[in-house]
Amino acid sequence: MALLNTVRAKLIALVGLSAVTTAASLPVLHWVMDRELTDVVADRVPEAVRGFDLELADDIRDLEAATFSLAGSEEVARALATNNSELAHGELKVFRKAYPGIVFAAYDKDGNAVAQSGLHGGAPSGERAVGLTELSSGKDEARLITHDGCSAQSAKESALMIARRVKDSGVLVACMLLDKDYASNSHAKLGIDLGFMPPGVTEPTVTSTHFPARALAAWRGDGSVLSMDGEAWALVRFEPEPLKDLNGHFSVIAALNMTRERNVMRRNLAFTFGALAFASVLAILFGLRMARVMSRALTRLTNALKKLEQSEYVHVTGVKTGDEIEDLASGFNSMVDGLQERDKLRSTFGKYMTEQVMDHLLKGKVELGGEALTVTILFTDIRSFTTLSESMPAQELVALLNEYFTEMVTIVIQEGGVVDKYIGDAIMAVFGAPVVKEDDARRAVRAAIRMRDALGKLNERLSERGKPTLRTGIGIHTGEVIAGNIGSEARMEYTVIGDAVNLASRLESSTKDFGVGILISQDTEQLLEPSVERRKIHEITVKGRHQPVMVYEVVTAG
Repeated sequence: MALLNTVRAKLIALVGLSAVTTAASLPVLHWVMDRELTDVVADRVPEAVRGFDLELADDIRDLEAATFSLAGSEEVARALATNNSELAHGELKVFRKAYPGIVFAAYDKDGNAVAQSGLHGGAPSGERAVGLTELSSGKDEARLITHDGCSAQSAKESALMIARRVKDSGVLVACMLLDKDYASNSHAKLGIDLGFMPPGVTEPTVTSTHFPARALAAWRGDGSVLSMDGEAWALVRFEPEPLKDLNGHFSVIAALNMTRERNVMRRNLAFTFGALAFASVLAILFGLRMARVMSRALTRLTNALKKLEQSEYVHVTGVKTGDEIEDLASGFNSMVDGLQERDKLRSTFGKYMTEQVMDHLLKGKVELGGEALTVTILFTDIRSFTTLSESMPAQELVALLNEYFTEMVTIVIQEGGVVDKYIGDAIMAVFGAPVVKEDDARRAVRAAIRMRDALGKLNERLSERGKPTLRTGIGIHTGEVIAGNIGSEARMEYTVIGDAVNLASRLESSTKDFGVGILISQDTEQLLEPSVERRKIHEITVKGRHQPVMVYEVVTAG
């Protein structure tokens, strides 16, 4: 009874303040809404910029692949050597179909245009042929950004261009326009509107269809949300990361339409204020009866505690008292969730990592820091994934990726590896962290061979269903890394970093250049048993390393 009297006294005092609290809450809720919208912008803008950088990097890789293949074509070399325009045009047309977003031009060794595909106004010759002068110093390849649309007539459009020497016969030029279509395609993929600003201009010269050009006049260059014609926009100016190594830097303005988020927050604000007003009325009418509610809450909490002593995990429900009793019930529910989570943790972790990593975390080793380990890193990536994604509906593409990942990840885990992360359509797996084994390299190579075989069976099933088949490349390297928990105290992950990781990724990329499926470094090759059949390929020089690396193709295992 004493407890009920105490609770009753507190409620009488609180009921008198309910009306005042409701009236004062509106400006506070409005401020919260603005703050939340600003936080949403702060999260989405960097994500949108990273997404554009990744898409642009994929497009640059397509551009590199196209020029590399064409420049190495014997047909193209013969066409330029004999000034055979028809033959050269036929070869360019084939690649134009494979890479519809890229335009091509071919020149003889004197700089005369022989053929072009996709250029408006024809291919410029001589000094006007952008990209040819960059090869005059004897370089085999030149990369730059042009601002005339890759054509003879200025179109005020920037473009990514690669000029590559075709043996001693001439030069191949390929470029990808950063035009309105490209900006609109980025909107379709990433949900952002873009405006391209070449050097020396103050406003975008090329924009996507829905780019809010009028909002630029009111934009202060900060992270504020602009209202224009009933819509809310967030704008940010940045220099794309994949273009910073090229000349002719230009800026991109990304515009995110925040209208839906703003309207949702406004509706939530109205709903919240209405709920508070309604709650105040109820508090005035039924405040004295809350003592009984409190008593029932304490009873429920006591009953739940007794069940917990018998290992029955139950929540305390219906406790909405708004004071220490509700906090106690919430804390009790959190404790129950923690106990349930610990029971489920081992089975849940088994879906994502090996038992060694799971034991490592369950032992409480979750502080920031790392240790030096010698591990084997495996990278695998789907080739031409950007082209594949453009030709498939999003739902089918996700289903295809899930089917592919299920096959590959199962093999990695069965071989004792850890799936460190997914990078788009790529998988990074580590063998040897946190527990190093003597056969890490052999298990990694064995996993790669099994993944290659599993991909073949998966492609058979895809072909039977009328779906496109997949091609992958796998790179493997053994070396020293820093393994441990990296991030912040609030959010961390167990991962590995170091030069060995970068080299494994480079090896995976090099599988395209050598036309092989599995490429391993000499450090990994030396740890394999003789029964693993491998073939020496070539020494390659990797960016960031002074010493060349001998690489091997894994053919099969005995």
